[in-house]
Amino acid sequence: MSDKDANKMWGGRFAAGPDAIMEAINASIGFDKRMAAQDIAGSRAHAAMLADTGIVERSDAEAIREGLLTILSEIEAGDFAFSTALEDIHMNVEARLKDLIGEPAGRLHTARSRNDQVATDFKLWVRDQLDAFEAGLLALITALIGQAEAGADWVMPGFTHLQTAQPVTWGHHMMAYVEMFGRDLGRVRDARARMNESPLGAAALAGTSFPIDRDVTAQALGFDRPAANSLDAVSDRDFALEFLSCASICAMHLSRFAEELVIWSSAQFRFVTLSDRFSTGSSIMPQKKNPDAAELIRAKVGRIFGAQTALMMVMKGLPLAYSKDMQEDKEQVFDAADNLMLALAAMDGMVRDMTANRDCLAAAAGSGFSTATDLADWLVRVLGLPFRDAHHITGSLVGMAEKAGCDLPDLTLAQMKSVHDGITGDVFDVLGVENSVNSRMSYGGTAPEQVRRQVQRWKEILG
Repeated sequence: MSDKDANKMWGGRFAAGPDAIMEAINASIGFDKRMAAQDIAGSRAHAAMLADTGIVERSDAEAIREGLLTILSEIEAGDFAFSTALEDIHMNVEARLKDLIGEPAGRLHTARSRNDQVATDFKLWVRDQLDAFEAGLLALITALIGQAEAGADWVMPGFTHLQTAQPVTWGHHMMAYVEMFGRDLGRVRDARARMNESPLGAAALAGTSFPIDRDVTAQALGFDRPAANSLDAVSDRDFALEFLSCASICAMHLSRFAEELVIWSSAQFRFVTLSDRFSTGSSIMPQKKNPDAAELIRAKVGRIFGAQTALMMVMKGLPLAYSKDMQEDKEQVFDAADNLMLALAAMDGMVRDMTANRDCLAAAAGSGFSTATDLADWLVRVLGLPFRDAHHITGSLVGMAEKAGCDLPDLTLAQMKSVHDGITGDVFDVLGVENSVNSRMSYGGTAPEQVRRQVQRWKEILG
């Protein structure tokens, strides 16, 4: 296409064609062609409404509909020739529609601007991503519940500061991530409900004098209602920012879990074995089995965080309504969505395939004086000591065990009595890790019975 032909799209406003630099900086077709299906869906809904309201002839609307379906088929088949000279997906589709059906194609843009068109396309695309995001979260949560149910009573060390703190159960640890990703699920659903208003019909910024029916196009595209303010409708990108916010928080959760999987799968921990499907070998060290999928998930966070920051910077200084800056709203969202969905799928696969090494978990659960808190609680509960006194006595017993090179349950009763004469042999009942976890029956606690209750609660939530 010549510059002269391209200029026709501008209605004769410019006498000379843009130079190569302007064309390069202005064009977005290289990335916004990803919204082709959404663009065509919006145009089909708009054309049908124009016919229903008598703004265009029904025969023209039918020709437009058939032409748009042909274009969609060409794009899906990879037979569509995208042109940089035509700038974006909207003008590429419109130009091809004119090639196919002639003069009626020019009626499609009646009562519409590229401003409300692109806002509609982008909203539809982000909405599709939120639906995929929800599906990915549901799959991962289901996989975690499966792990929790299988290991509801498997003991393992619980950590604070990455130091052994108290015994917990494998199921309890898995359910902690269910709660995290459950909050992500809630955020995704909230964001989708909030963004589901149609910008179509807002036109350039002020609405239109044509007697359009925005409720009809909103319903046709699955929106709950039309956006109530035309200025806001074309300049709003909160829906993309909310998507990136949800994605960033979820990516952080994925990264935290990935970090634990990297640690747990090491030779020093051996808490889990990751499947070969999500591991790689070393080019030089034949014994290595590297948790590369987990490490890459951990690294994806930077890209997703960066996308959110980039879009915030684009939007922060823009007056109403549309500015060309907003063309920079898509690439980072596309990249973040791609990487988030890849990370979710990889984590889902790792969780489903991984094997928790029960013996290693149990051996580690009793190390590091993990039942010291149980001992202190026993001194309070049975001997009636103030907790601060019990804490001091327990600390002395831990020091004694450290010097003896043993754990708390290995101390003799005589040794314990030397610190506090009121201690009896019953204290040994609380020093085993199994007894410890079984005693944590408070709501949300680590006791296997509580874990199973939470598993059942989440199964009911998920239906």
